[in-house]
Order: sequence, then C-alpha cells, then structure tokens
Amino acid sequence: MAELTYLLCALASIFCAALLVRNYRRTRLRLALLACLCFSGLALNSVLLFVDLVVTPAIDLAPLRALVALLAMLVLVVGLVLEET
Repeated sequence: MAELTYLLCALASIFCAALLVRNYRRTRLRLALLACLCFSGLALNSVLLFVDLVVTPAIDLAPLRALVALLAMLVLVVGLVLEET
C-alpha cells in the first residue's frame, strides 16, 4: 500500500507541474515557471523515494532524496523572494 502512495504522490506532482507549465505558457509569469520547477523536483523526489524503498532497498538514496527536495524548495523560495522585490 505504501508503494501506491509513493507513486500517487509522484503523479500528483507531475500533474501540478504540467498545469503550471500550461499556466506559464499562457501568462508568462516567472513565478509559475519556478513553481513548476519546484513541483518537478518534488516529483523526482517521490520517484527516488519509490526507487529507494521498493526497487533497491539495499541502496540508501536518502541523501540524494534530501538534496533533490532541498533544491526544489530552494527554487520556490528564491522565486518568491525575487517576486517580492
């Protein structure tokens, strides 16, 4: 059951990223593009979680997952800060 949850989280993040790309193409707002990059990183993080815990449980991908999540959130935070100035 946990495996299904990991995959559904990845699919939800991909769906959000696709909607944000569609919005960016229509409005050309930089924040929509940065949010899309963030959700793409979160989708990659969910896929890495699935690979880490289900496909290759002997290999620890936790540091890589943490780095991907950090970079994804950093993109969004920097975008929000730049949008404010």
